[in-house]
Amino acid sequence: MKEKIDFYSLERPIVALKEQIEALEASEDSNRKEKIAALKAQIEKEWEKIVVKLTAVHIVQIARHPKRPYTLDYIGALFQDFMEFHGDRRFADDPAIVAGLAFYKGQTVAVIGHQKGRTTKARIERNFGQPNPEGYRKALRIMQMAEKFGFPVITFVDTPGAYPGIGAEERGQAEAIAYNLKIISRLKTPIINVIIGEGGSGGGLGIGFGDALLMLEYAFYSVISPEGCAAILWKDEGPTAVEQAAENLGLRAQKLYELGIIDKIIPEPPGGAHIDYETTFKNVDKHLHQTLKKLQQLSIDDLLSERYRKIRRQGVFEVKQG
Repeated sequence: MKEKIDFYSLERPIVALKEQIEALEASEDSNRKEKIAALKAQIEKEWEKIVVKLTAVHIVQIARHPKRPYTLDYIGALFQDFMEFHGDRRFADDPAIVAGLAFYKGQTVAVIGHQKGRTTKARIERNFGQPNPEGYRKALRIMQMAEKFGFPVITFVDTPGAYPGIGAEERGQAEAIAYNLKIISRLKTPIINVIIGEGGSGGGLGIGFGDALLMLEYAFYSVISPEGCAAILWKDEGPTAVEQAAENLGLRAQKLYELGIIDKIIPEPPGGAHIDYETTFKNVDKHLHQTLKKLQQLSIDDLLSERYRKIRRQGVFEVKQG
């Protein structure tokens, strides 16, 4: 049986080159610009060899990469004067979702996103990016505030899923997500969603629903994780079953674009978003700004009508008789 190679093994040559770049950037070498450019060209060549080998499981591993930029990284890079809001006014705050107002290209916007945490302590505090019901209710509160004042809404999706704990279920996890979908579908303001890592089922959908769904090239969006799918369908969480589940789920950006689930694929730099934050932020900024300008040209009636048509188009398929 052929041994399966995980993405972390595949990316080792690129990581080594990136470390050389970082060392040069911190040095006072007079020729560092030329040397960095040469190393970046090497990264591109290495990535060309790797990208053809990528399986759906590798895509999942890239999306979950611990060094991948998270919501707060995008907020710090793309927005100004972010003011975070806390609490759902019913139970508590949920650190797994950050939400607030910020300036983007000179205008006020509402920014909401999952946050996993970078250190062990932060991951525990943020529940590994798995929101409780109060997180979704906080997000909706900020969205409704944005509608009241005419601010666009931008969300960043990156979660393994909504938290399935007993307390979360007792406080109405499913109801909170379903209610968000109901209200968001009618909000009279542009809503842009960006999948930056894991798009985990209803946990992602609770804030990942609106007028335009953008997705990073090596993120994934799925009704269930490959591990969960394999465990339910085949009672098997081994690597072969997980790989088959990942392929069958059709979770890659290109497949989702072909199915009309997402509206745009945002390219990532060679090696993935975690290798080059600056290029990733530039790419997201470019497509986010273009999409926002396009949506703001529509009247509210046209915006809501197109949102309704977008919802109705999803899930429609044709069976060809062969």
